[in-house]
Amino acid sequence: MHRDPDADALGSSLGWASYLSKKGHEVTVISPTEYAANLRWMVNPDLVLVYEKASEQAKCRKKIQEATLICCLDFSVLSRLKDLGKVVQEAPAPKMMIDHHLEPEYFATWMIWDTNAAATAQLVYQLVKELEDYAPATEIFDVPMAEYLYAGIMTDTGSFRHANVTADVHLAVADLMRTGFDSSRVHRLIYDNAPLSRLQFLGYVLSQKLVVLPKYRTAYMVLTEAELQRFNSSTGETEGIVNYGLQVENVVMSAMFIERKGEIKISFRSVGTFSVRDLASTHFNGGGHKNASGGRSEQSVNETVDYFLSILPTYEQALLSVD
Repeated sequence: MHRDPDADALGSSLGWASYLSKKGHEVTVISPTEYAANLRWMVNPDLVLVYEKASEQAKCRKKIQEATLICCLDFSVLSRLKDLGKVVQEAPAPKMMIDHHLEPEYFATWMIWDTNAAATAQLVYQLVKELEDYAPATEIFDVPMAEYLYAGIMTDTGSFRHANVTADVHLAVADLMRTGFDSSRVHRLIYDNAPLSRLQFLGYVLSQKLVVLPKYRTAYMVLTEAELQRFNSSTGETEGIVNYGLQVENVVMSAMFIERKGEIKISFRSVGTFSVRDLASTHFNGGGHKNASGGRSEQSVNETVDYFLSILPTYEQALLSVD
């Protein structure tokens, strides 16, 4: 899965791994970096290796080097693996990519790739159903598998409120729910399972760090490493905060700049016709989806934000024209 995995990366990987295990394969799940605290309920730590942990790096390299098939889920460019990208690239095993992001690198021998899919977890669901000749869900999926895939679909659709929700999405979820898993429990574990410090951190960001630029219909937030340390913010606790900017009246683009471990991670969200993917790929070595993308910068946080502000006039007309 990609670095800083979200619920779709983790859920699709665990769901696919569960299916392969049921078919008798020896499967190892590897994450380049640690996953967020609100996703730990999904993971058996004995079955998932984290490459950034010094104690697990050698084992990760060995597993990848000896693999007969490397499955790459929820990313389409190897740079999304951080330091693990080169290890995967140089491994002799063929690669299989399952993903829904734009502009793939075509590094894989086999590609299950559809940008119209709402989530990679949806593609895993469809692939498994096809491999099993569309047997009833209760004969294919167990409750944990259904939870993994539901978590990925639910989060990547914004709890089924984004424009990527289609009839096929609802039909897939309905089929998974026939296994009997508790969908409200999954939602609660992901969204209503935060420590008090996270809510206090969110309050600080919204009250002190949210900047709105009415002229460009844009909101942005900047978090320094010192602020993250002040609130003891761990990996994943900033996930989703960028979306709050879009709740401001008349705002069509929201951006969040996070200084962590010597680089600036940037999240972009938009509504309507404005493509943050184009902005991210052109200016911040990023990409993703039209209305949800990310990027990175090796400049300082102040330099990165200044550059972002300097390019906004270029996008003024496009931002103002969104209905």
